[in-house]
Amino acid sequence: MKVKLITIVVVVILLVVYAVTGVYQVDPSQVALVKTFGKYTHTVGPGIHIHAPFPFQSHVIVDVQTVRKQEIGFRTVRPGQYVQKKEEALILTGDGNIVSVEAVVQFKVNDPVKFVFRVENPEELVKFTTESALREMIAKRTVDEILTAERDRVSYEVHQITQQLLDAYDVGITVINVLLQEVVPPQTVIAAFDDVNNAKQDKERYINEALRYANNLIPSVEGEARKIILEAEAYAQQRILQAQGETQRFLSILKEYKGSPRITETRLRIETLEEVLPKAKRIILLDGSQNITLLSLDKLIGGGEK
Repeated sequence: MKVKLITIVVVVILLVVYAVTGVYQVDPSQVALVKTFGKYTHTVGPGIHIHAPFPFQSHVIVDVQTVRKQEIGFRTVRPGQYVQKKEEALILTGDGNIVSVEAVVQFKVNDPVKFVFRVENPEELVKFTTESALREMIAKRTVDEILTAERDRVSYEVHQITQQLLDAYDVGITVINVLLQEVVPPQTVIAAFDDVNNAKQDKERYINEALRYANNLIPSVEGEARKIILEAEAYAQQRILQAQGETQRFLSILKEYKGSPRITETRLRIETLEEVLPKAKRIILLDGSQNITLLSLDKLIGGGEK
């Protein structure tokens, strides 16, 4: 009788323990997907719940609020310590160079049912999809673009492409961000890249110095050219006015000549002699008998040669 009682107690305890296996707790950031005979039936939210014990029912807990991440090109060993994965980090650029890229994709679960039951390993799918999009975008650009101006653009495009692919796979995932944490040349060619960058910086410096010299020189040259042009214009204007004056003078003399030819002719000769004689030292005269007479102005004015 005692053995029978013990057996009953043990059976009851086992039944209670078996029934308790159907009790479970869901945290505030989680939901539970309940399966009946292995098939999904419904979803329950945070709190303490109970369902029929295995194998009748079971559940899968899914965190739908925490931001998850996948690392590309490196792995976090512990906070502040990382290990590089060279086989993932090295990516070929569009101009035939290689860069080492370390990236992080952040995502959340927006549909836990699809996330759990659509694919076997959805987090790895996120990683492979992001890595594929990253390689595609970098392959379209030169190494200089990747290392400088196009870095943020690559992050944006990889984010968009990854989300489009995951939507096409219908896995219930929302990509929050794709961060390029480090984009550098491989260790073996860093020295060569530094030489190239230094050469480019020297080139830019020389160009800037040349432009600065040109900017200082051009105003001076333009001012000198302007001065020459103004002097030429003034000279041209002077010659024009002088020519116009000579023309008016000639026209007035012509008018007088037409009125009194002999008087005008005599006056012109006298004016010419008044202008020429003061500059002459000797004068040769030819009289009516064709004799040549030499006059010395110095003797005539009381001087004389010594």
